[in-house]
Amino acid sequence: MKYTTLISANELNKELGNPDLIIFDCRFSLADTEAGFAAYRHGHIPTARYAHLDNDLSSTISSFTGRHPLPSTTVLAQNLGQWGMDNQSQVIVYDDNSGAFAGRLWWLLRTLGHDSVAVLDGGYRQWMQSGFPTTTHLPKITPKIFRPYLVGETQLNAMEVQNGLAGKKICLIDARSPERYRGEQEPIDPIAGHIPGAVNRPFQLNLDKNGLLLSPEILRNQFIQLIGEKNPQQIVHMCGSGVTACHNLLAMEVAELKGSKLYPGSWSEWIKDKNRAIATS
Repeated sequence: MKYTTLISANELNKELGNPDLIIFDCRFSLADTEAGFAAYRHGHIPTARYAHLDNDLSSTISSFTGRHPLPSTTVLAQNLGQWGMDNQSQVIVYDDNSGAFAGRLWWLLRTLGHDSVAVLDGGYRQWMQSGFPTTTHLPKITPKIFRPYLVGETQLNAMEVQNGLAGKKICLIDARSPERYRGEQEPIDPIAGHIPGAVNRPFQLNLDKNGLLLSPEILRNQFIQLIGEKNPQQIVHMCGSGVTACHNLLAMEVAELKGSKLYPGSWSEWIKDKNRAIATS
């Protein structure tokens, strides 16, 4: 068993009981940061642990960071071990928003050198619609040791994004809604607009009407139309705070367009520096 991008509800149901399987519930709401954990306590996939976006998958916000700074590698690795994960674990992550939040943990684990991690296609909604079991019982966890092996060139900082755009060496893809990208509305951050030179692809475009990822062929054609002659290694993803951008990165991996990168700080970090340019329209 090795899943590295997606796993279907049917496939996951067959693997329940596998001792190497570790499941993470990543449900979250920006409007109510405790709603995800409340939903988890109300019912979750058997053996799933809960990973909180703010508390577990991010570090403390400062005056120069975005809304969800990356967690400390050391702390995250220790927490993974406390959750019962080791380097042989097959990890499955899910949420109730088709991977918009679960993609964050998928990407984080890959940066730690752990490729055996996949997002549940369709998330908790697909699991429920399939009639598979849920529970309110908290899992019994035996702590293990997880050793991170950091992978290079997975992310860019603000200066690298700025220089890459100036030299036309990267293609920056913004995963936010078109209205936020154009600066017509901004419900979360204090300044509206986008980074000059960024192109817009809302992460929802990766999904069909049932909340499942589109086929690899369709995704590949759509991304190639967007990035033109740039190779996947020149693609950088962003959003409001570096979370939903991971969904576009996942979609490119599913489409066999491997090696794109993340700008973790994203828009909420970019606007912290008044000297950085902003575009609207």
